[in-house]
Amino acid sequence: MKNIIRASVVLLLLSAFGWAADDVVSAVHGTVTKVDAATKTAVVKTKDGTEHTIKFVDKTTVHGVKAAGDATAMGAKDSFHGIKEGSEVVAHYTVKGTEKTAVEVDDVGKDGIKAVDGTITHIDRGAKTVAVKTADGTEETFKLSGHAADDAGKDIAKGTEKTTKVTVYYTEEAGKKTAHFFEKL
Repeated sequence: MKNIIRASVVLLLLSAFGWAADDVVSAVHGTVTKVDAATKTAVVKTKDGTEHTIKFVDKTTVHGVKAAGDATAMGAKDSFHGIKEGSEVVAHYTVKGTEKTAVEVDDVGKDGIKAVDGTITHIDRGAKTVAVKTADGTEETFKLSGHAADDAGKDIAKGTEKTTKVTVYYTEEAGKKTAHFFEKL
């Protein structure tokens, strides 16, 4: 009887770990090469040529598209909240089985969210901030969005934060800069 209970507990824990893995948010940076309204999917092609099919849902948040009232935003319902073929994006997504579902998509093209290159001088995961020194010597501090905080430094080795060159993609509202994504150069 004890063995049956132990086996049940182990199976329950393994199932919980499997569900938790499905909630992990990953990100991909690339260009939208195809938008399919029938399946509510977009294909994002990365620099290395890998294609990722991402499903859009009603809860998908999009940053960096034009504000409501202009021609671009008016077409947003037809083009996935303003994202269309040719858009440069960072798509944050979860995976269930083989399906990637967009949680947040950042339009990082010339009319999208802003970008700055620099060297990380400090990452504060507790305060959810990152400080970056730009080429002109200016140091800028960014509040990290939820996804950026989760991604903060995943591919940056501990102890090398202060020498890592990155591109930070951010929005600015009321003078406050929020980093939505940063990638190592």
